[in-house]
Amino acid sequence: MRFTLLLFLFHLLAFSGFAQGIIRGKITNPTNNEPVAFANVLVQDTELGAISDENGVYEITGVPPGLYNVRASFVGFKTKTIFEVQVTRARPVQLDIELIEDASELSEVVVNSEFTRSEETPLSVRKLNANEIERYPGGNRDISRVIQALPGVASTPSFRNDILIRGGAPNENKFFIDEIEVPVINHFATQGSSGGPVGILNVNLIKNVDLIAGGFPANRMDAMSSFFEFQLKEGQRDKMATQVTLGASELTLSNEGPIGEKTTYLLSARRSYLQGLFKLLGLPFLPTFNDFQFKTTTKINDKTELTFLGVGAIDKFVLNQDVPDDETEEERENRLYLLDVLPVQDQWNYATGVKLKRFRENGFWTFVLSRNMLNNYSEKYAKNDESSPDNLLFNYLSQESENKFRAENSVFKNGFTYKYGVNYEYSRYYIRNFDRATLANTGQIINVESTTNYNLYGAFISASKNFYEERLLISGGVRMDGGDFAETAKNPLNQLSPRVSFSYQLKPNLFATANAGIYYQKPSYTVLGYQDENGGLINQLNDVRFIRNSQLIAGVEWLVPDKNRRFTAEAFYKKYSNYPSSVRNGISLANLGADFGVIGNEPVESNSAGRAYGVELLAQQRLFNDFYGIASLTLVRSEFTNPNTAGFIPSSWDNRFIVSLTAGKRFGNNWEVGARWRFLGGTPYTPYDYEQSSLISNWDLRNQPILDYTQINAIRLKGFHQLDLRLDKKYYYKKWNLNWYVDIQNAYNFKAEQPPLLVPVRDGDGNIQVDPTDPTRYELKYLDNPAGSILPTVGIIVEF
Repeated sequence: MRFTLLLFLFHLLAFSGFAQGIIRGKITNPTNNEPVAFANVLVQDTELGAISDENGVYEITGVPPGLYNVRASFVGFKTKTIFEVQVTRARPVQLDIELIEDASELSEVVVNSEFTRSEETPLSVRKLNANEIERYPGGNRDISRVIQALPGVASTPSFRNDILIRGGAPNENKFFIDEIEVPVINHFATQGSSGGPVGILNVNLIKNVDLIAGGFPANRMDAMSSFFEFQLKEGQRDKMATQVTLGASELTLSNEGPIGEKTTYLLSARRSYLQGLFKLLGLPFLPTFNDFQFKTTTKINDKTELTFLGVGAIDKFVLNQDVPDDETEEERENRLYLLDVLPVQDQWNYATGVKLKRFRENGFWTFVLSRNMLNNYSEKYAKNDESSPDNLLFNYLSQESENKFRAENSVFKNGFTYKYGVNYEYSRYYIRNFDRATLANTGQIINVESTTNYNLYGAFISASKNFYEERLLISGGVRMDGGDFAETAKNPLNQLSPRVSFSYQLKPNLFATANAGIYYQKPSYTVLGYQDENGGLINQLNDVRFIRNSQLIAGVEWLVPDKNRRFTAEAFYKKYSNYPSSVRNGISLANLGADFGVIGNEPVESNSAGRAYGVELLAQQRLFNDFYGIASLTLVRSEFTNPNTAGFIPSSWDNRFIVSLTAGKRFGNNWEVGARWRFLGGTPYTPYDYEQSSLISNWDLRNQPILDYTQINAIRLKGFHQLDLRLDKKYYYKKWNLNWYVDIQNAYNFKAEQPPLLVPVRDGDGNIQVDPTDPTRYELKYLDNPAGSILPTVGIIVEF
């Protein structure tokens, strides 16, 4: 009996030990990829920890399932904390940690790196990890929406994911995944701009993301508002793992694991069923989207690493002409208007690339070769009647493809960090464009088909060094870029862009920061490749130029590392020049908005100027005592000139006032609640020209009204605010995990004001009524156009 009881207890203890989680990984020096032996790794708020062996490998066993902060430290290296590591029973956590050498570690000055300050970008950097993205209230696991919680980032009350940073346009941002550029990260993107209703990237694969909103490093090019650096996880090295996510609008499958001894992989695919939901709701448009991602990592040897990446999406947008039951008169008018305006759209894009990283004793080389392509097709028939070619209003097909190569050398020597490199890009722009809408402006129909090719090239050099016992950091660099799309752009010296940053430690964990720099961005391909009805590259003849942006930033940062807390305040000033403006209407493209479709497919001149300036305040609490939160306030002005008007006027991105408050709390039994509230000042808009719009000859060209360009952004909308809520519950089983969540966007159903619609008056059969007092005009009327409704989402995530 005693033997049986002991045997039972032995099995029970063995099962309990097995049922706990495991954290394992490798500690390395990112300078040379050498292992850091005998480093301490501690699971905070527990007694659990481990010491890395001579190969830098460590393993912590017996970790109860839950969310933890893990800290790694070693003498001579900066301490590093990995926040919010999710531990489960289903599989070990693979947590590799890089420790940076710190010459000051043995002196009186200790620089804590809890929030990972970078030498190249010591200011204007915001960080998010995978768990912060996943649980974000109102985000629905969409990184593009989660980013909107950060300071300086404006959002819109509609369902678009436009990222507007520090008063800049949505096309002023660049996205890199594992150092490989991915131009499109949203479904149904606006060509020549950005945005879209749903993000492409699967949060299951993301390790962390850095938003760099200023003080850009010299090795990044062709953006003026921000760079996003996404880092994907490395696939499991021990065995295959799978995650299935079932949401309200899509199904996502993720898989990872080893391929032999040296290679791991990540794979994700998503299929939407949003079109079925929209059809049940009786909406006049039916979107369908699909996307995929994959990554392989091969450790060729201890000094050589090869990464292969692929991201892509397929989007279709069709019209639903079924008449809903019990439709009100106002709903009918809105539906018919949208059916008249919205085109049929077919879009796909992909980006793929390979990165080779070769380490040596004091640095490493990075080589990146990539290709990306966007295919954008849309067409529209008058009254959606395809029975006759005469009903065709426009038929647009455009393709952008880029082939890029970049080589960079990073050297760490005598306390200095040096970097230099070159980049080259060969791109192709194809357009087939039939458009009747220009009849009102030019008296001719555009009907062109052409292919243009471009070469872009650049080089950079940068350096950084700490002085005065590591208190003062100076980082600077210069790059130059050129392109053969116009005469001025060919000479790289015309696009010389120096930049310098400073960071000074006033007290332990209190820093003053500053930056000054000049940055350039080429115009969109819709501008570069625009041709008139005779096939002439009008904008090339107009000597369209790189857009120039000069920036000044100053701020302070206070870290409270023992409580995972951070406070920052920054003031910024951005000055734009060479901004393209429309020749047809004399309007800066910055004042035209970024709705669905195409921006910049028209003749332009580089004669607009702009400015954006303001102040950002941030308070961030990373997970501490089961609580997390982030609060930000931005005061910003964004203004541009138009060639046909005097002085600066508010741009389409001039929110002026942005507030975002996000907080969450973890409770016992793996419950978690979160909330987010945001407030944005109203943006300006341009009203419609009733007289021009009501002319039958004008309306029939595109079935939509004409803007009154004598009142550019003259009317401002009311402020917009919204509350989002989220509830999560996790279950940890022996070999699998279950997580269900409820996400509620716009919980109190706020109706945001949007520009009113100008729509035709129709009879009972849907025919547009002619103005009885003027037979040359249609009878039009204004309709309110509020945005926003309660949007609940229920999701289930299964891991095994």
